[in-house]
Amino acid sequence: MDSYEATKQSHPQLPNKGTVRMSSSSGLRILANGMAFILLSAFSQATAATGGYHLLKKYSFGAAEGSTREYFDYITIDSSARRVYVSHGTEVKVINADDGALIGNITGLKLDHGVVIANEFGRGFISDGAQGKVVIFDLGTLKVTGEVKADNDADCVLYDPASKRVFVMNGDPHSSTVIDAKTGTAVGTVELGGAPEFAVADGRGTVYVNIEDKNEVVAIDSHALTIKSRWPVAPAGGPTALAMDMKHRRLFTAGRNPPILVVIDADSGKVIQSFPISAGVDAAAYEPETGMIFASTREGMIHIFHEDSPDKFSEVETVRTEVGAKTMGLDTKTHNLFLDTADFAPPAASTADQPRPRPMAVPGTFHVLVYGP
Repeated sequence: MDSYEATKQSHPQLPNKGTVRMSSSSGLRILANGMAFILLSAFSQATAATGGYHLLKKYSFGAAEGSTREYFDYITIDSSARRVYVSHGTEVKVINADDGALIGNITGLKLDHGVVIANEFGRGFISDGAQGKVVIFDLGTLKVTGEVKADNDADCVLYDPASKRVFVMNGDPHSSTVIDAKTGTAVGTVELGGAPEFAVADGRGTVYVNIEDKNEVVAIDSHALTIKSRWPVAPAGGPTALAMDMKHRRLFTAGRNPPILVVIDADSGKVIQSFPISAGVDAAAYEPETGMIFASTREGMIHIFHEDSPDKFSEVETVRTEVGAKTMGLDTKTHNLFLDTADFAPPAASTADQPRPRPMAVPGTFHVLVYGP
């Protein structure tokens, strides 16, 4: 019996290893057994037994206040408080993690990206890329209490419990604005040398950041605000999504060009293993209780892997969701995954300036999808 089967004995709701389950918003599920087929013409999977992650719930919401288009980004889940913070363009929707009920809207934003919670200070922080700032709100009332200047394209935001600082990743300026979470004031800037994407903190004083245009991960000393290491992410490229197993010191970085998920030793930078995934990855998560790793993509896939040991990882299943459902949050209490997307209109005709136009999200069709075992 391998470690995944042992984990499954204590968590029987988890999928059988090797299963591919494809589901849609209408509840359609397609299971195949004993045959190989192509997913998105990019990779193939062998199917196996029934079971696995599937669509549990769908929550629909209208257009964001003051917005004429659909835009959605990071999802942050506070499992203990049973709250889900959903970035939605000009607002952050706060919904109940159990029934999807709307708890409140944080409005007055221009183009929000990430949300991070600092429970010990009763505060939340939202990055607004269009305004180059971070908005601070009260966790109890959801009222805005202040703001901090960041920089253009303020995107990913995370809280580092070791330094008690908030790190905001500024994409275009290639920097990170650092904020004291207790006082709500900026304390410094870290020059990253490239365009940052997702970041994670190890709880010991190191913040890791994907640098998309340099195909690397950088490690920041969260106290000294200096770069400690730079590691390549090959065979992946264009790294975006990032998650971490803090106990075993493993980073899970997923790239778009080529689309590959890579497991990296967080102390040495050594690449341990890699897996092909579908196009447009934008979020990753690791669940310590089960050893499961998740990566969600724009093509409408959740790729699920398992940490059999710190040096051996296996593919569990690939779940079909909906096109555009590339952002994701993990509820560690229920093992459920929250994703968001919208309905999409056919792409416009190609032009010289736009030879490959993408489908556009239909305003007012924003919805949150919940997948679980």
